[in-house]
Amino acid sequence: MSLQTTRLSALLVGILCTAPLMAAEPPLTGARLAPLSPERVKRIDRVLAHYIDNGSVPGVVALVLRDGKPVYEKALGWSDKEAGRRMTPDTIFRIASQTKAITSAAILMLIEEGKIGFTEPVGHFIPTFAKTSVAVKDGSEVRIVPAKRAITIHDLLTHTAGISYGTDTYVAGLYEKRGLGPAAGNGWYTADKDEPVCETMERLGTLPFVSQPGEAYIYGYNTDILGCVVEKASGMPLDKFIESRITTPLGMKDTRFYIPPAERDRLAAVYASGPDGKYVRAPEGPKGQGNYVDGPRKSFAGGAGLTATARDYARFLETIRKGGVYGATRILAPRTALLMHTNQSGTLHSTRGLGFGYGFETVDRFGANGLASVGAFGWGGAYATTYQVDPESRMVLVLMLQLMPNSTDIQQKFNTAVYQALVN
Repeated sequence: MSLQTTRLSALLVGILCTAPLMAAEPPLTGARLAPLSPERVKRIDRVLAHYIDNGSVPGVVALVLRDGKPVYEKALGWSDKEAGRRMTPDTIFRIASQTKAITSAAILMLIEEGKIGFTEPVGHFIPTFAKTSVAVKDGSEVRIVPAKRAITIHDLLTHTAGISYGTDTYVAGLYEKRGLGPAAGNGWYTADKDEPVCETMERLGTLPFVSQPGEAYIYGYNTDILGCVVEKASGMPLDKFIESRITTPLGMKDTRFYIPPAERDRLAAVYASGPDGKYVRAPEGPKGQGNYVDGPRKSFAGGAGLTATARDYARFLETIRKGGVYGATRILAPRTALLMHTNQSGTLHSTRGLGFGYGFETVDRFGANGLASVGAFGWGGAYATTYQVDPESRMVLVLMLQLMPNSTDIQQKFNTAVYQALVN
């Protein structure tokens, strides 16, 4: 047998042996990029270890994909220190506002199907939003005036509807009386509510908002309202829509609104930054551990309700990076996925080179967000989870921890450490 034939035979055997693994992974497009610099990766290790060793962060799971393949994955520190549980790659985290991107994708799927329009009034789906009002500060007085126009789906996707979380001092009392704002944990929290999310959002529509539609970037209940719109337009509860149309097709088996009781030990405990910068265990209840295992399980908050692993969320982000497809599963057309991470709000979100698309903050100027490339996009969650997707570098960065409030800068330092290791 010739040397060439021997090499060919060995190659065929190798392909056959790895066929099942290859079939389970999405095909790569273009040339493979080099992984991170081995020497510089050590700096990432040191950055993460510093926060754990000095007692400011209990534990983290960090994951970096390049070309869809893990080039860095570490689970460090404690998932639950008091219970003696260490962090592992399959630890589950409350991802809070990282839910927003998934709900936004669900809305765009229904837009593709013609069930929703980009500029369609939200009042077509939730009657109380047909005519909304705005609270206007006038010296020491507050006037309630009619909205100048109807709130649209576009407004909600870009957080330009004028809707806050109801914790603003001049409307907080009104919201609290209706079980929203200060009455809902940190405003965005609804996991303890014993009612479907649409009932909560219908009540929200009767309250005054804090800016006229389209005039300002106001972060608030926008995506929770979109979650209700998903239910109205699809005829399915939000959890079932996301499960059947996004998480199950993409293989995100650990992304859910509530944790099965049998898996409670996989859920990381919530900690808080103490006055001395050291972490302390957060209390039970809405402003601490939350009701993600033993709650009523009725409110599916499209803006802040999901739990997930780092691997699951990275898979969703990789799907958007690749134009709405993962392997053989497509959830969005390439143009629609691109809308999610293209600035759709001009300078309303920021005047320093950051924009906001249909679900993600966008980097429109190099240097506006550390070392991230122009075209990168990302966001984070209230429990200190964070992520960045960089299409130019074909990378996905995910950092998961549970620290609320968080007085550290670990997220920024982690991103910088990853980018400095990118030398090829």
